[in-house]
Amino acid sequence: MLNKPYQSPSTSSFLDNLRLSRLNSLLRRGEIGLVILAALVGVMAGLLVALVSFLSNSLHRLIFGVDGTLSGSNITGQIVLIGPLAGGVILGLIFFILSRTRKKPMIDPIEANALHGGRLSLTDSIIVCVQNIISNGFGASVGLEAGYTQIASGAASKLGVKLKLRRADLRLMVGCGAAGAIAAAFDAPLTGAFYAIELIIGSYTVMSLAPVIVSALVASMVANQISEHGLVFEIGGVDAITPPDYVPAIVLGILCAAIGIALMQAVSFIEETARKSAIAQPFRPFIGGFIVGLLALVSPQVLSGGHGALHLNMSSEASLWALGSLFLLKAVASAVSIGSGFRGGLFFASLFMGALIGKIFAFAAPLFHGASVEPAVYAVVGMSAFAAAVIGGPLTMTFLALELTGDFPITALVLAAVITTSLVVRVSFGYSFATWRFHLRGETIRSAHDVGWVRDLTVGKMMRADVRTAKVSMGLEAFRKQFPLGSTQRVIMTRDDGRYAGIILVPEIYADPLERSSEDVSLERFLRYQKDVLLPTMNVKQAAALFDSTQSDALAVVNDRVENRPAGLLTESHTLRRYSEELDLRRREAAGEF
Repeated sequence: MLNKPYQSPSTSSFLDNLRLSRLNSLLRRGEIGLVILAALVGVMAGLLVALVSFLSNSLHRLIFGVDGTLSGSNITGQIVLIGPLAGGVILGLIFFILSRTRKKPMIDPIEANALHGGRLSLTDSIIVCVQNIISNGFGASVGLEAGYTQIASGAASKLGVKLKLRRADLRLMVGCGAAGAIAAAFDAPLTGAFYAIELIIGSYTVMSLAPVIVSALVASMVANQISEHGLVFEIGGVDAITPPDYVPAIVLGILCAAIGIALMQAVSFIEETARKSAIAQPFRPFIGGFIVGLLALVSPQVLSGGHGALHLNMSSEASLWALGSLFLLKAVASAVSIGSGFRGGLFFASLFMGALIGKIFAFAAPLFHGASVEPAVYAVVGMSAFAAAVIGGPLTMTFLALELTGDFPITALVLAAVITTSLVVRVSFGYSFATWRFHLRGETIRSAHDVGWVRDLTVGKMMRADVRTAKVSMGLEAFRKQFPLGSTQRVIMTRDDGRYAGIILVPEIYADPLERSSEDVSLERFLRYQKDVLLPTMNVKQAAALFDSTQSDALAVVNDRVENRPAGLLTESHTLRRYSEELDLRRREAAGEF
């Protein structure tokens, strides 16, 4: 019997690193390696979506005794109140534990790609996904799409970090995870792909298209092999769309934009009110669950994401009062759920509410001369337009309508509506639901476009620490002896206690018309930029803006505003050169030039 040769731990580690290096080299050679990796991400996304969906449906059966969709059932009784209430208690306990074990805020795929180069904690993603499953499974008015994208993107990011992918490739893998998640959830590969491009990656390039499409296709196929996913709407035969039909579609788009903005502000108002109240965070989901349960006693269609309720209302002939009441109940339930701390998103809730808006709008459609489409068509248009207002991604929602209905004429109306909605929201509000919440936290990002490298390129990393310093009290003559003409261009001056005083340009000392032997002249009169200083934590854009406003060639860097002690020097030319180099690097990465 042959024995394997002995390998020391150091040798084994070296071989593992060598294999990893070869694999990483293969992925860097071209698109084929990234496409193969994207297919693997798609498999993971499809499996994870099927698992999350199974766990949520299992909770629905266990708690409510419902085999189908919760919001489409005829469930009645006290359980519709007890379910969300119990979910709030469990979620509150989780918040209490997390408040003592995890201090850092959990980030989502958009924030990870915008600020952190695609680095997304898998542990945090699992925690967020579990919270989403509990929220949806116990009936809170949130969808599972946020959990799908979080866990799939987290797994993709972890894989990319293990393979030591470059920043641009890691961001792409996060996008592939999100694409696979949405594609598997709706059985809509084009929707998943453009969701990733518009919302997670933030830009379209030829290099990114193939991996994202492959991930979406593979995820959709894997999920379908396990269980049936997705939505299909049978609209029926639609006659040719005429020019007058576009007018009500555009008006509906404007209406969806206005209501979408109101919903986003309502959610933020509830969150802010809860934050400012004396109610501790662990108790907020309990109160939110109680309110959602009360609303569910009126109509169980407000529970969970709303899949079953959407199908019911697409095919029913409900009255204007019934549609309006249901929309109001669902809007309040969703806002309270998110605002009180239940985990989840408004993706499917916005589709459901948008369909209700479309059907309500259909009652006014005869007022538009020449309009001839059916109420179900307005439901599809409203569904896509309202989701575009809340979630963002006009092309994403257009392809969703196409893949759900398979009707090209309807898609043309949807495109007109979602473009109108996106334009109105962008001009009047400027944010989608996700980026609006970033704004409330003090972040400036409005998309997943990569701006994290700007924050990483700080003054502390660019400055020179080996600078010439002197005390202002030394006097003019002593200064000239210590710094002869030509020895240096500038000197950072300090007070006797070491605090920053200003910068002296050495040529100005020797160009002064006073007697050079005068010892009575104070160096105070030569100080420049006494108030204008940089901090090590400033990023390159902030430094460039300060250079522009002060019209200076170089500025001192102080450790902080309190101690105000010199830490280094940064020149404008070096700042702009490093900024230009990083911009060119990101451009080349996006273009796939290396």
